[in-house]
Amino acid sequence: MSGGGPPRKRNFKIEAFKHRVELDPKYAERTWKVLEHAIHEIYNHNASGLSFEELYRSAYNMVLHKYGEKLYDGLQNTMTWRLKEISKSIEAAQGGLFLEELNAKWKDHNKALQMIRDILMYMDRTYVPSFHRTPVHELGLNLWRDHIIHSPMILSRLLDTLLDLIHRERMGEVINRGLMRSITKMLMDLGPAVYQDDFEKPFLAVSASFYSGESQEFIECCDCGNYLKKAERRLNEEMERVSHYLDAGSEAKITSVVEKEMIANHMHRLVHMENSGLVNMLVDDKYRDLGRMYALFRRVPDGLSTIRDVMTSYLRETGKQLVMDPESLKDPVEFVQRLLNEKDKHDKIISVAFGNDKTFQNALNSSFEYFINLNNRSPEFISLYVDDKLRKGLKGATEEDVEVILDKVMMLFRYLQEKDVFEKYYKQHLAKRLLSGKTISDDAERSMIVKLKTECGYQFTSKLEGMFTDMKTSQDTMLDFYAKKSEELGDGPTLDVHILTTGSWPTQPSPPCNLPTEILTVCEKFRAYYLGTHNGRRLTWQTNMGTADIKATFGKGQKHELNVSTYQMCVLMLFNNADGLTYKDIERDTEIPASDLKRCLQSLACVKGKNVLRKEPMSKDISEDDTFYFNDKFTSKLVKVKIGTVVAQKESEPEKQGDPPTG
Repeated sequence: MSGGGPPRKRNFKIEAFKHRVELDPKYAERTWKVLEHAIHEIYNHNASGLSFEELYRSAYNMVLHKYGEKLYDGLQNTMTWRLKEISKSIEAAQGGLFLEELNAKWKDHNKALQMIRDILMYMDRTYVPSFHRTPVHELGLNLWRDHIIHSPMILSRLLDTLLDLIHRERMGEVINRGLMRSITKMLMDLGPAVYQDDFEKPFLAVSASFYSGESQEFIECCDCGNYLKKAERRLNEEMERVSHYLDAGSEAKITSVVEKEMIANHMHRLVHMENSGLVNMLVDDKYRDLGRMYALFRRVPDGLSTIRDVMTSYLRETGKQLVMDPESLKDPVEFVQRLLNEKDKHDKIISVAFGNDKTFQNALNSSFEYFINLNNRSPEFISLYVDDKLRKGLKGATEEDVEVILDKVMMLFRYLQEKDVFEKYYKQHLAKRLLSGKTISDDAERSMIVKLKTECGYQFTSKLEGMFTDMKTSQDTMLDFYAKKSEELGDGPTLDVHILTTGSWPTQPSPPCNLPTEILTVCEKFRAYYLGTHNGRRLTWQTNMGTADIKATFGKGQKHELNVSTYQMCVLMLFNNADGLTYKDIERDTEIPASDLKRCLQSLACVKGKNVLRKEPMSKDISEDDTFYFNDKFTSKLVKVKIGTVVAQKESEPEKQGDPPTG
């Protein structure tokens, strides 16, 4: 029996075989000879007779029995010997066969390398990493690099051949791109450093020299547009070349060479080229050439800023000429239309050719802002342009067309530094349109005010909006007046009054004017009606702004309806009671201010086709010694004859048109 206590611990030990396995001393040498023979057979294209299973087992046993070093060194020496023989074959190849021979041998070497690696797979997996040796496939590539590519007889010839083929292709010849692709891929397979150092760097240097010379030739014989086409074509060719047979990493490098030599080195000369540079392209709307210049110049440092600076300088100079041209100042509407045409023209260029580049749009805006403010009448002219469009210019236009025009005007308005000056003129022009009923559309008028309000705020447009309110209120007031007073008024003159709130409308002194008795009677009845319904208000008649339709009978009973100003009406009504009146008589009876009276009489007596009065002595100007007579011989093809007022000398447009009456 065993006593108590823990069980005894037993130690197990694995012992070596008591009988050592003895190898034939010549085993390693004999086995290597078999493998060496197989390697030669593989290179000789006789691999079909080999047993890869037996060869693999032989290589496996050599490594297993510690002959890995002998196997590895033997492989290296054998491949080195084979490659030296191959290099002789490649060196012997003549002319165009050189690359084909190199490529064929490279393919053979790769196939052989694959088979050898399969046979020596066990060595590759165990011996190579353990002893820090180069893997079989990589070893084969390194040996090819050292003994083939870096062979003194091959390297320079290879580079010269490749560069010559590329040059010939650049000159229009067709080359074997497939063969070129195989060779450059071989260089990449040998390592990026081989491709870059042995091919790419010399290729880029030669290309720089080529494009430097070619660009100099082109720029001496081509205009700007054609030069850019050639540069674009060369750039595309190089990118295509990379896609066909160079490494993808070469694209940025070779395009950089073309960009520098063909664009960056000549861009200042190109943009300033006489008769074909940037300014000529802008003037002639050469969208394709401009787009090509933009696309090419954006690839180089300071390229776009060069285009932008020249464009800005051109815009400012032409814009300055436009706004300071004495001829353009004669027609405000044409003045603004030319500005809009310039803006449309360059907006399209920036959109079509410059890809809506914001920096170019900003340059365009700053240029317009610069030159539009050189002329202190720009605010007035822009207001007159709107006035023309809203009176007649947009008649029949669709709502969309009206909006487009108004948006364009607002664009010019934004450039104005003196927006308050524009407001002053716009207020006067709007008043004239509303009071004369000559606006094409209330909707268009309100749309413009909404745009101004959006741009400048409520304060800017509050008085303009007040005008519309007054017009509506006046319309309602007149309907009520005639509804209540029609019997009392009888068949007398018809009165249409606009009651305008002082402060909302442009202010103007109310010069004296003696209205005809018939008109004065109706006016007083309206005053009594209005003040009777609006306590605490005061009415002031603005006779300098009114109009009248009066019927006149001339010789042979010819009747016309004359559309005249209130002043003209007052003058004409005097001739109901007199055949002839002196200037002094008319001045005394009407009390119209002298300057207004002379313009009034000039319109009635001195304008051909509108001369319902005649004066003695005949002349174009009015003198205080003149005498006026009713012109019995007046004739017109029109039943309704509109008689305007001759504009005063040295008056700005708002002054010519006058301010509306207020009350």
